[in-house]
Amino acid sequence: MFIVFNKQKIYSYLIAFGTVFSLFVIAFVMTTNGQNTILTSSNGKELPIYSVDTKEKKIALTMNCAWSAEDVDKILETLKQNNVKITFFVVGDWATKYPEAVQKIAKEGHEIGNHSNTHPHVNNLSSSENIKQIQDCSDKIKQITNSQTILYRAPYGEYNNTVIRAAKSASHVSIQWNLDTLDYTGLTGNEMWERLDGKLKEGSIILTHNGTKHTADSLDMLIKNITKQGYKIVTVSELIYKEGYIIDSNGTQKLQ
Repeated sequence: MFIVFNKQKIYSYLIAFGTVFSLFVIAFVMTTNGQNTILTSSNGKELPIYSVDTKEKKIALTMNCAWSAEDVDKILETLKQNNVKITFFVVGDWATKYPEAVQKIAKEGHEIGNHSNTHPHVNNLSSSENIKQIQDCSDKIKQITNSQTILYRAPYGEYNNTVIRAAKSASHVSIQWNLDTLDYTGLTGNEMWERLDGKLKEGSIILTHNGTKHTADSLDMLIKNITKQGYKIVTVSELIYKEGYIIDSNGTQKLQ
C-alpha cells in the first residue's frame, strides 16, 4: 500500500495542526493569565487559595460570621487592643439580621468577605444559583457598608469547578484556609493554640468563627502567641497576590 501526499493534503494537514496548536496556546494563556489560576489535576479540578507562598513573615486571620452576634463587640475590642485587622467572612442573612455588627466591623477597618447569602451546600447548586448566592450577599453588605465584597469563602469549605468558576464570574476570589482552630467544636483556647503551634508559617490562613463557646475569650491569647513568634497578622487582601499568580495542587498561591 502506498500513501500518496500531494500539496493539497500537506497544506490541509498543516492547517489542522496549526489550528490545534493555536487553541492549546489560547487555552493556556487564558488559564494562567486571564483567570489568574491554573488547573492543577489530571481531571481539571480548580482550587481556591488555601495559603500563600511568601517570604514575608505574615499570616491572615479570618473569622466566619454565620451564627449569633453577641460576641462581636468583645472580638472587635480585642482586635483593637492588639492593633490587628482581620478578614470577616459574613453570610448575607447574618448581615441582614445584625446590620449594626456589620457596620461596627467595617468602621473598625476590618475587611469583610462574602460567605454566601444563606449558607447552603454550594456543591449542590447550579452555576447561576451559586452566582446569585454571592451577588445577593455582596448586595446586602454594600447596603450596610457602601462597599462590595471581592473575596468569597464557600460554606462548609465546599467547592468544585462550578463553585470556583461561579465566584470568578461574580468577580470574587475564592479563599479557604490551611489552619483550622476547630473553635466551633467547643475547643478551649489552649486546645486551639495546640492546633496552630508549630504549624504556623509564612502565608498561612487561619480559620476561626464568632458565636462559639471560647473564641472571643481566647482571641487575645491566640493573637499574642502568634505575634510572639514574629508573625504579623494581616487581612486576606494584604496577604494574597492580585495578579500574575498560579495556584498549585496544594492550594498554595504562588507568583508565576
